[in-house]
Amino acid sequence: MPRVKTPDWVKDAVFYQIFPDRFARSGKVLKPNNLEPWDSLPTPQGYKGGDLYGVIEHLDHIQELGATAIYFTPIFQSACNHRYHTHDYYQVDPLLGGNKAFYALRDEMHRRGMKLVLDGVFNHASRGHIFFNDILENGPHSAWLDWFIVHDWPLTAYSGERPANYEAWVGNRALPKWNTDNPQVREYIMQIAEHWLREGIDGWRLDVPFCVTSPGFWNEFRSRVKAVNPEAYIVGEVWWDSTNYLQGDQFDAVMNYLFTEPVIQFCGQGHLDRSLAISDASYDPYPAIDGEHYAKKIAKALFRYDWEIAQVQLNLLDSHDTARLLSIASGDSATVRLATILLMTAPGAPSVYYGDEIGLPGRVDPDCRRTFPWDKPETWDREALAYHKQLIAIRHAHPALRRGRYQPLHHSPTTYTFGRVLEDDRLLVAVNVGEKAAKIEVPVQDVFAEGTALKAVYGKGSATVEGGLVKLNLPARDGVILTRQA
Repeated sequence: MPRVKTPDWVKDAVFYQIFPDRFARSGKVLKPNNLEPWDSLPTPQGYKGGDLYGVIEHLDHIQELGATAIYFTPIFQSACNHRYHTHDYYQVDPLLGGNKAFYALRDEMHRRGMKLVLDGVFNHASRGHIFFNDILENGPHSAWLDWFIVHDWPLTAYSGERPANYEAWVGNRALPKWNTDNPQVREYIMQIAEHWLREGIDGWRLDVPFCVTSPGFWNEFRSRVKAVNPEAYIVGEVWWDSTNYLQGDQFDAVMNYLFTEPVIQFCGQGHLDRSLAISDASYDPYPAIDGEHYAKKIAKALFRYDWEIAQVQLNLLDSHDTARLLSIASGDSATVRLATILLMTAPGAPSVYYGDEIGLPGRVDPDCRRTFPWDKPETWDREALAYHKQLIAIRHAHPALRRGRYQPLHHSPTTYTFGRVLEDDRLLVAVNVGEKAAKIEVPVQDVFAEGTALKAVYGKGSATVEGGLVKLNLPARDGVILTRQA
């Protein structure tokens, strides 16, 4: 038995990330009048009215793309459009259709063989949570007083004249922090996690888990989760080195921004918009780097952890917390294509942020949370949709891309080449981020035998191994994926 065990299904998964308020709006949920127009730009506090029935109506699109799992940002009752301000962990937000919509979505996804991962916001609640609201009503007489960390009275929960006088996430008075040193709070959160697993979810993405510092908390969380479903996926939002969380006793994986950063730096080159690449986010995909630097950074990202962990890392190019890659790259579509080639051929579970597959732009929050333009298909980037489908299909067709050995082979200032090997399934992946075509000679003796004839499954071209080398002609700002001819 390996020392580290991760969910087997994740190694074969392709994720699709959905921000529920912005993905799709059905006609099945009673909606209030004061919603923003669907096609208007998002605002920090406005609602668009997306719901879970809308997701059901567009599962065909997600499956045709090739995604096999969906990660949803929070869906529980809340008083904000992103729902990281949880009011009730046991109720799906009524604007999303409530619990009835969740069960309909769960059943339809599982009927299709798809996995469903929810966002667990367990570091903090909101001012509207009934337990914290009780403190606002009853002050030091509240039964729930020690479920939070109050410093003095009266609470400044809404007044901006003074700082919050209770522990809150990054000082945001709207987000009172749970007192996870309290065993009752700990048990409350564990029971929430167990409940939704029993209700059929396939895993938890954990919001800011590094803020929960109570000893043994995440160890117990893993034990409780795995006791309900040993194959449940636990992925933490940790943007930096996560070695302490990835020893097989806490998380299965993290959102792999250490992968995101060098991929954007290498693929973006002179197209990177510094104002979007450098933000409040805890990653720095700027400035551009050459092939040698990329080779070093990507090796650290992919080989930092146990191989069992590496195969289930949640790899991504952007998310609801970053500007979209297309905008970071100043609208350069080739950057997104190059990065998607690397995303779909690397170890780890690739994740596509909704709309990236049709060229949806977006600067920093809230602009990166635009609505999906279902009613304006003429605005879709059909070329981007086609290559996303093609690359995801190639990943599904080749076990080596999901579970195979990763073998760095060659790099130059503008190119990077690697192999993926699983028994007889062998592939060579090469990208050229330069503005000119490149001719390279790649030593492939660790991947292909002498005389092996190769054909392209992505891009154009063929090659033969001669003298332990493959000679490649790479077009500018594109790549090729080669495998053995039948």
